[in-house]
Amino acid sequence: MSNKKQTSSKTASKASKTLSNPKSSQQAKSVAGSALTQKDSKQVTGKTAASNAGKVLSNPKATKTAKSIAASTLSQTPAKKTGNEKSK
Repeated sequence: MSNKKQTSSKTASKASKTLSNPKSSQQAKSVAGSALTQKDSKQVTGKTAASNAGKVLSNPKATKTAKSIAASTLSQTPAKKTGNEKSK
């Protein structure tokens, strides 16, 4: 499944800093890695990264930067098929 959305340069920079920060949680690093992977590609967010992004967003201790990256990553998650969609 292709993705029309891509990680912005600003978010990619934040993601890079998150990955290099030893205080960042594993979930935040997973989300940051996913965001960087989608910088200049048509890849989509996988289930594990989406789950981690949700956990980061719901974590009251997560930084604003981590939540921003998580939101970007979730916005690049493919829509679930409901079964009601007609094939083209």
